[in-house]
Amino acid sequence: MKLHHLLTVLPFIGVLVCIPFVNTVKPYVLGLPFVIFWMVMWVVLTSIIMWIVYKIDPANRESETQ
Repeated sequence: MKLHHLLTVLPFIGVLVCIPFVNTVKPYVLGLPFVIFWMVMWVVLTSIIMWIVYKIDPANRESETQ
């Protein structure tokens, strides 16, 4: 499997698979309950990961050079 395919799976794992393991109110992180912080963190990380996938995807490199 290619790297950009593996990177697209990370947000799915972080949000849907790991949520039962982090479903706690305490501790508070940045004033948020931990589960809310976890979801907000993955929203930000998903944007960053998708930008990385866009940059390393060979199909996008070909369109940038034309």
